[in-house]
Amino acid sequence: MAAGSSYTIVEYFGGDDGYRCGYCKNEHGNFSHGMWSHTMTVQDYQDLIDRGWRRSGKYVYKPIMNKTCCPQYTIRCHALHFQPSKTHKKILKKMNKFLSKGEMPSRECDGEPMESLCDEEGSRETPVDCLGEVSASVQEPLVVDQETPSPEGTSKVSKSEPLQTGGSGERPRERTEQPAPVPAPSSTRAGPKPGLGVDPNRPPCRKAKELRRERRLQKELQRQQGGCPVDHGQHLPQSRQNSQPRTLEELVTDSLPTDATHQVEFRRFLCDSPLQAESAPDGPDCGYGSFHQQYWLDGRIIAVGVIDILPTSVSSVYLYYDPDFSSLSLGSYTALREIAFTRQLHQKAPKLCYYYLGFYIHSCPKMRYKGQYRPSDLLCPETFVWVPIERCLPRLDHSRYSRFHEDPAAVDERALRDLGRTLVLHRRTVMPYAVYARKRKGPSDEKDVQQYAGLVGQVCAERILLYRA
Repeated sequence: MAAGSSYTIVEYFGGDDGYRCGYCKNEHGNFSHGMWSHTMTVQDYQDLIDRGWRRSGKYVYKPIMNKTCCPQYTIRCHALHFQPSKTHKKILKKMNKFLSKGEMPSRECDGEPMESLCDEEGSRETPVDCLGEVSASVQEPLVVDQETPSPEGTSKVSKSEPLQTGGSGERPRERTEQPAPVPAPSSTRAGPKPGLGVDPNRPPCRKAKELRRERRLQKELQRQQGGCPVDHGQHLPQSRQNSQPRTLEELVTDSLPTDATHQVEFRRFLCDSPLQAESAPDGPDCGYGSFHQQYWLDGRIIAVGVIDILPTSVSSVYLYYDPDFSSLSLGSYTALREIAFTRQLHQKAPKLCYYYLGFYIHSCPKMRYKGQYRPSDLLCPETFVWVPIERCLPRLDHSRYSRFHEDPAAVDERALRDLGRTLVLHRRTVMPYAVYARKRKGPSDEKDVQQYAGLVGQVCAERILLYRA
């Protein structure tokens, strides 16, 4: 990458004290290791999240999996092989119906919690510095182009009404209408009348899909001039003829009528974060780093998602949205768009093919929805290898904490082997820990450095600079 001489600089804080859990509300049950990142390369962060770390602003943390009350397992989706479920298709159709006809759903009915893809850990920074802006129409895939910065070095962003995070509560129930009145029972209860069985003259039951297909063909027949016969497959999309499911791109970029009630626009900004903005010849046109994805509806901002574009993945950091539009399931909708965006980036950056949804928490029912983005993997907390989620769920049903690797002899291949090679930054000088330990005056800090280096692994320990006062 372009910033080959850049370093990651962190301060390690340890993690011995328990604090309140945002999932089960245990006052002292949440345990994690943490460090403050002054600056970080995208490759280092990619390697860290592949070892169970996660950032919230500039604070980077790793749950103590076998100790914390709600173990948090890193989850990634294979974006290239992702197929939308029925629930996902309903969400996309609901959004397209709202845009084309202006019909706002009266309730959420997709069965997933309206929640941001964020985790209740660390600080909640909201970067505001923007260095580039791009726009795309809803009818077209998202395209990223850099814009020339203003003389002040930042682009102006229109202010909007306050938005709130989407992970604050459970979603409303699917059915909200009042039940139909029940007639009062009569004093004498009559028994059921004898029936005649199935009417042989009635046509057999047919699937709704077949009925819709038949109605569509009938409409095509009515549009024909002069009563010419119609080839039932001629005017249908090729995917329909072969009974192939529609792709995510087809669903996301579904064409809207020219007289659509609403117009939606997507903008992406390079935003402030500890991640250094980088570029590479074989990387995406927008480069690597942290971005704000803004969703504008008729000139009004309705949601903002923060994503990190990394060497092999797009990582969703968090989302916040306008509560007036919560019935559109913006949490799930934006996740689907981010998966589609990952697939788009893969066309230019072949190594970039995963979408990280943060943490999967099996012990928290409202967080299990992340496992519905299939195919997906969970990270083994001991060997740090990826295991298909289907093989992990039975273990998690039995125990909150579980090792996923089936080979009991398997070990962490990037485990710390030589503490002396760990890099430290002391008095503006980079040196191996072995050299620093000889120069250090006062009590030994070897225990803390040993813990830090073991958590980040040998590769990162030899590349990341650990700040020492």
